[in-house]
Amino acid sequence: MIRSGREPYVLTSADLAAREGMTLGTWRTKKAAQAPGRPKPVSSEGARTLLWDARQQDAWAAGKPVPALPTTDDPGDLLDRQEAAAVLGVAPRSWDQYARADQDLRAACRVVGGVEHWPGDVIEKWQAARPGDAGKRARGGRPRGTGDLLPREEIRPRAAALLAADPAVTAQAVAEALGVHHNTATKALAAARADAVAELLAADPDTTAEDVTARLRYPPLTARTALQAARER
Repeated sequence: MIRSGREPYVLTSADLAAREGMTLGTWRTKKAAQAPGRPKPVSSEGARTLLWDARQQDAWAAGKPVPALPTTDDPGDLLDRQEAAAVLGVAPRSWDQYARADQDLRAACRVVGGVEHWPGDVIEKWQAARPGDAGKRARGGRPRGTGDLLPREEIRPRAAALLAADPAVTAQAVAEALGVHHNTATKALAAARADAVAELLAADPDTTAEDVTARLRYPPLTARTALQAARER
């Protein structure tokens, strides 16, 4: 997490290597990131790209007391994909789908040190605007015995948006993202795929399943199913 106001102090591993007179390759070979006493990265646990706080690193390099980072949450804190997913109680891959499909999240994304981040208040507002309880949906959509909370007329367009963002998106991911039953998500996703294939057929009635895979990037079996559904309309 990059605490509010500390974005200007963010360093990448390459930045640190340059400061310490090494190439990034040498810095990694020497395992400089694990040097005794070095302040930890500000990246989330398990992050693929490590980011560091310059004020902390400079103090450590100079042998001075390392200043503590703020510990109180602030609306302006910047969260990476893993931290954002943790707020919602979903897998990082699910957050990736939300962030690609939602216009507000795309607009709020800030790339710091080559890593995508989102302000904490944006994530919280987006979560509050989602239909239903996020914790219940985190395991695959609405519980049995409850209705879909998203208006029916919105389900198919939103499923189509998720499909456009990720041609391999699953019904479970759609159910989780929209807060609907798995069966509802399955039908909406199938309809969205057939809609997209129908557009190809309108332009070229001889469109094949191989064409669908090439143009829409659907898996081969999914492409054949969607093509058949579009032709049967």
